[in-house]
Amino acid sequence: MKKFTKLTSAVVPLNIENIDTDQIIPARFLKATTREGFGENLFRDWRYNGDNTPKPEFVMNNPTYSGQVLVAGKNFGCGSSREHAAWAIQDAGFDVVISSFFADIFKGNALNNGLLPIQVSEEFLAQIFKAVDSNPKSALAVDLENQTVTIVETGAQESFEINPYKKSCLINGYDDIDFILNQKQLIKEFEEGRG
Repeated sequence: MKKFTKLTSAVVPLNIENIDTDQIIPARFLKATTREGFGENLFRDWRYNGDNTPKPEFVMNNPTYSGQVLVAGKNFGCGSSREHAAWAIQDAGFDVVISSFFADIFKGNALNNGLLPIQVSEEFLAQIFKAVDSNPKSALAVDLENQTVTIVETGAQESFEINPYKKSCLINGYDDIDFILNQKQLIKEFEEGRG
């Protein structure tokens, strides 16, 4: 996984609540076993018409919005446990997803795949949407080490929680196996000390 410490980026605002994993990546696209290629079908049924032409009213088809941060309404990632949802978001170019609530399984899948889910208060989420409504290029500064997200234009800031182990993995670019391999010397010393 790539390392993540800080990011300042404009956002793609998706002010919809209860976005489930079938809306994120519909089941009919779950045929691949590698992580690549899912981004083109992210929010497929919302992004495209039946003839594969883009729906101009969908935010990801609007050239006004871009960035590595997806900001969504409350209860993001509910529904099935498909890991492909995190893969699709990341493959579409997002490094961070912000919401006021995440489904636990989605949150775990995101963290396991190097996608940072940041849960903020409903009030702060509303401030983000308001800033982007006023200025579509409004940026957020995400600081994983200090666990803060800041609306750059206004300076409004909120802290977020993250599991310390997953934080360490993201900062170092480790998946679970990489983390264990990086403990090899400590494991060896422990085993030798038992002897």
